[in-house]
Amino acid sequence: MLRLAETACQTRRVAGRLRVLAVGFMLHAGSGLPCHAATVELVVHDQLGAALENAVVFVVPKSGASPASPTPAVIDQVAKAFLPKVSIVEAGAEVTFPNKDNIKHHVYSFSPAKVFELKLYSGIPAKPVRFERPGIVTLGCNIHDGMIAYVYVVDSPYHALTDATGKATLGGVPPADYTLHVWHFRMPSTAAVSQPIAVRAQGASAAVTLKVEPDAPVPPPLE
Repeated sequence: MLRLAETACQTRRVAGRLRVLAVGFMLHAGSGLPCHAATVELVVHDQLGAALENAVVFVVPKSGASPASPTPAVIDQVAKAFLPKVSIVEAGAEVTFPNKDNIKHHVYSFSPAKVFELKLYSGIPAKPVRFERPGIVTLGCNIHDGMIAYVYVVDSPYHALTDATGKATLGGVPPADYTLHVWHFRMPSTAAVSQPIAVRAQGASAAVTLKVEPDAPVPPPLE
């Protein structure tokens, strides 16, 4: 009887350990994190070798668009300017446009990727604007011509803006074959520059040169 009791206890202990391992496995599997992910380092310059800040960079798997979980974004209006000037959002994301000036603004876009209008208002609009389709959306203000900004809607969770040194880092990219897309608002064409890039377990890097136009002076805002 004693041996039978000891065997039963051992069986319960083993079953308990198996349950713990199973729960741990399910938690890891449900975390949504790739088992193996790499880092992609990018640097973007213009045709003269100068670093390009605020260039949009993103990668899309050759097998097709990646599932994404759109994160809401905010584009402020401060001192008669949109902040930030360039934003990246994933398709389906909602964007709020707070007016932090003491005057009214009239925000609009006629871009094919998103046509909308927020007529003269102060404060925070009642509803955010949803950006459903991938593409470049140019923002303007119907009252202040100098107010211009850009929203790049992407169909990939792997995206970033370059910093003042022209560098950008994409983290958590699963190893695979991708297409790298790079765009800057000073490009004469609205089409992003694209090239293949192979991401392996050790990561990947690329340098991209864009042909851009001189930065146009911003006209003074009208009252």
